[in-house]
Amino acid sequence: MRLSRPNWPLAAILLVALARPATAEPPRVVASIKPIHSLIAGVMAGVGVPALIVPGAASPHTYTLRPSDARKLETARIVFWVGPSMESFLAKPLDALAGHAERVELDRAAEVTVLPAREGGPWDPDADAPPLPPGTAHVDGHLWLDPENAKAIVRLAADRLSALDPANAARYAANARDVESRLNELDRTLRAQFFSLSGRSFVVFHDAYQYLERRYALSAVGAISVDPDRLVGARRIRDIRARIVASHAACVFGEPEFQPALLATVTEGTGAHAGVLDDLGVRVPPGPGLYFTVMRGVAQSLTDCLGR
Repeated sequence: MRLSRPNWPLAAILLVALARPATAEPPRVVASIKPIHSLIAGVMAGVGVPALIVPGAASPHTYTLRPSDARKLETARIVFWVGPSMESFLAKPLDALAGHAERVELDRAAEVTVLPAREGGPWDPDADAPPLPPGTAHVDGHLWLDPENAKAIVRLAADRLSALDPANAARYAANARDVESRLNELDRTLRAQFFSLSGRSFVVFHDAYQYLERRYALSAVGAISVDPDRLVGARRIRDIRARIVASHAACVFGEPEFQPALLATVTEGTGAHAGVLDDLGVRVPPGPGLYFTVMRGVAQSLTDCLGR
């Protein structure tokens, strides 16, 4: 009687496969807006890709949650967002849909420097606009525009992700060091680029650039709209035009997602040049490189207009 010979190569492959530990699926991570998503994506490189809530040319000031966004929140294990000061539309959905997920509210993180929203004079709300709702946060949510805060966000993300996913902790830590090194280089580049612009005044569309101004000694002297969710009234336009003339503002900067015709009305006859600042990366593809593209783009727009 002949015994059949075992298929040793196949048996060996099966034994190796069974002995090898299964690769754990990375945690489901959600980030609210593109700059924050970019920093988190850098920390997760090679492990996974975070989901993004506010895409493309959308603005967190006017965004409406979609069914696909609800599904992202329902399956998330951790959500990174700035907070109600920036993504007010997310506050209730986070409670309703992501109650089981860890929520990292960056404007409450001890590691992140948070500035109060500016008030008084050219930073006061439009006199023609209705009052803000009670309890509106008086916090400036544009905190990613300071590279020091970006570094704090990266370190915080690496710590939180490592706690959720210890198997990939070494990768998160190494990625965070790489991103932080790039942020240090970015900071040096911006500091050199902005040095010649010190003292040159300008007006912005809405008060989004305080963190950048504080870091690099820039001189914004007012905003067309303090609250971009609200239409700008005629009195506000008159007041800001007077401010442009009185302060000898060299430039007035709009934003790609807000009322381009308004910029022409505000600058007409004032002698100020018009430019565009994009603090969100409206037209930049999401990913680890977006943050750096956004910051360099903002710096270049300021330099091109104020350097004339």
